[in-house]
Amino acid sequence: MDSPLIGQYAPDFELPGTDGAIHHLARYLDRQSAIAVVFMCNHCPYVKLYLDRLKQLQTEVQSQGVILIGINPNDEQQFPEDGYEKMQTFAAEHQLNFLYLRDMNQDVAHAFKASKTLHVFLLDQKGIVQYAGAIDDNAQNSSAVKVPYLRNAIAALLNRQPISPVSTDPVGCSIKWRN
Repeated sequence: MDSPLIGQYAPDFELPGTDGAIHHLARYLDRQSAIAVVFMCNHCPYVKLYLDRLKQLQTEVQSQGVILIGINPNDEQQFPEDGYEKMQTFAAEHQLNFLYLRDMNQDVAHAFKASKTLHVFLLDQKGIVQYAGAIDDNAQNSSAVKVPYLRNAIAALLNRQPISPVSTDPVGCSIKWRN
């Protein structure tokens, strides 16, 4: 199922990061070849399965002008472990090498029509969504991955090739929306 955002401008955002700074998407579009926006959180078991893969991917692509931006939209009333201070601890403990931002009012997750933690959106330099969905085809076992969707989409985008598939079903836990 194609994401409704494929081929559309990604919603702009300005969110606080675990580094204490405010991060504005437009500033990164000015400097990067591509941006992978990853909706994630602290407690989801799928996030835990993918953390090392995300850090590895960031290490591989940063020299090509690509950055990952993690965004946590979960309601901290229902899941206190997803609150901002806990995110800072999480980022430090896991030595995240990519931005981790807090979407406290959930506007950004709603605007992206994100449904899960993990849900990935790959943006080109103009801010147009070129891929949306899963990171790869095997959440449980990184060594059994046959199709690294996000990595393939980044490579195709950087090489000005068509991305295929442009969307996959995201894998993970549902976003914990406020009541």
